[in-house]
Amino acid sequence: MPAQDRPLSPHLQVYRPQLTSVLSIVHRLTGVALAFGTLLLVYWLVAVASGAAAYDTAQGLIGSVLGRLLLFGWSLALFYHLCNGIRHLFWDAGFLLELPAVTRSGWAVVVATLALTLISWVAGYAAMGSL
Repeated sequence: MPAQDRPLSPHLQVYRPQLTSVLSIVHRLTGVALAFGTLLLVYWLVAVASGAAAYDTAQGLIGSVLGRLLLFGWSLALFYHLCNGIRHLFWDAGFLLELPAVTRSGWAVVVATLALTLISWVAGYAAMGSL
């Protein structure tokens, strides 16, 4: 058989996305998002240490619609990465490795991520008196 007629290794165009593969990709993406979000946190901390003018500028950026959207995305990524990391710890310990358990724990990660993100934002707004 000529080299050009040989079958290729399976890739994303061949397989239908499964929950485990999607969650794995999202885990990697949230890790990257957390790194970039941490830069925003560092910017805010430097502004706090730099005086009132720098702090006001940082608060103006972070308090804007775009800033709050970035913070919401960062908190969503943080809770997802946390929940999925705990799931991986269970796997490392030899638990939840059967296919039905993998699927259930995957959906549990998604639900926990959304719940923790919403709870933290509602609590944050309630604490600020903005709710």
